[in-house]
Amino acid sequence: MHPRAGASLSRRRFLALSTAGATVGAAALSGCALEVSTGVGGGSGETVTMMVKADDITPELVQQAQKDTGITIERVDYDITKLIAMLTAGNPPDLVRGVGATDGAYFAARDVMQDLDPYFAKSDVLRLDDLDPVNDLWRYDGRSQGKGPRYGMAKDFSQDSMFWYNTTVFDDRDVPYPAETEPITFEEWIDNAKRLVRRSQGQTLVFGGSYSGLTRTTLLATMTASAGGSLFNDDFSKVDFTTPEARKALAWYIDYCKLKVGPSLIQPDPNGWDGPTFQAGRMAMSNSGYWLGGMINTDPKLAKVARLAPAPVFAGGARISACQGGTGLWMPRKAKNKDAAWRIFEWYFGEAPAKSRASGGWGIPTLKSLRELMPAQEDYQRRALQVQENELKHFSVVAFTPYATADAIDALFSRAAPAAMNGQMSVDTLAKNLNTVINDQLKRGKEQVG
Repeated sequence: MHPRAGASLSRRRFLALSTAGATVGAAALSGCALEVSTGVGGGSGETVTMMVKADDITPELVQQAQKDTGITIERVDYDITKLIAMLTAGNPPDLVRGVGATDGAYFAARDVMQDLDPYFAKSDVLRLDDLDPVNDLWRYDGRSQGKGPRYGMAKDFSQDSMFWYNTTVFDDRDVPYPAETEPITFEEWIDNAKRLVRRSQGQTLVFGGSYSGLTRTTLLATMTASAGGSLFNDDFSKVDFTTPEARKALAWYIDYCKLKVGPSLIQPDPNGWDGPTFQAGRMAMSNSGYWLGGMINTDPKLAKVARLAPAPVFAGGARISACQGGTGLWMPRKAKNKDAAWRIFEWYFGEAPAKSRASGGWGIPTLKSLRELMPAQEDYQRRALQVQENELKHFSVVAFTPYATADAIDALFSRAAPAAMNGQMSVDTLAKNLNTVINDQLKRGKEQVG
């Protein structure tokens, strides 16, 4: 079990369970759940409550689960406020959606997640030797992400610093294609974006490229690692944007925003995300990993001109290709139907739904044995798959702080950064300002965890 499992959950510690890290009126949670039963395969005839988004499990899959396992799934819309209320009342859902890269350590540090190691140890469906290393995002040893007990699993993943590019736009601007196995540098990426962007009468007709990551925080943490450093200190209680490596990452991103070659806080994409814009031929490069191929493959015309490229590197820096997402499920420590929930967990990650996701191209399967199902019928699918398979060699976990949500830090960044993006503040001043506001947030979060 988690080192603190069994200790009382103070109200102070539980206050941190809000997306903004703000105060949530919550009663104390105390005591530890009973020892885990490891009756794998049980639960037939029971009901399991899943708090997920609508596209995480369709009504058809709910029916399929009933047929395959005999267990009824009751889906509840994911809502952080409702989740906190249910956790506080000691009546949580049986399975909860989460983003491994940013939620795993956050919830584990607050003693509300069930240690799943005993279940994995007895499972014939989810074997430890078959788990892709991305699932280490769901591990936490009480100090650092990526080690220790497993608290969840990713349903699929991408290496989110990779990017897709449209060869037609490159051809139109006479820009050479990026290599498929060797990464270009971030410096080269921005140079290409400057050549690829198309403007007319103050309007951007074609974005040169989009590069904002899943959240600004995970993007900058990953880029800092690529520059050879760490955005966080050893115990993840502070950030430091003034180190040479973090400043290099921050300066690159602010430069990207100032140049207005792609979407940013000061130049939003009218579509809200890259997919429709890339599909319309109005974005030359999209910082989206393999998962975007699920959309690209539905448009044969686009698929023939879209290519996947490795994650960029800083000149002279390490080749790091992390996952900034790893969305999956975790089981609350006070869930009432743990054996039935585990059976659904096995089914969701290792049986029919997992096989369907793998063949759809919307992400890389998190079981290595399912990789053979990834789409490779067409030449363009085989090309993307070859690039992706080579990139897997360079995967690593970039650990995130357990003391604040990514959304909370992003909100602070979004308030502080536009002045620098508009050229009204230096990168060095922004770095110091970010240290002040984010470290205050992290200090409160660490006090709440206790």
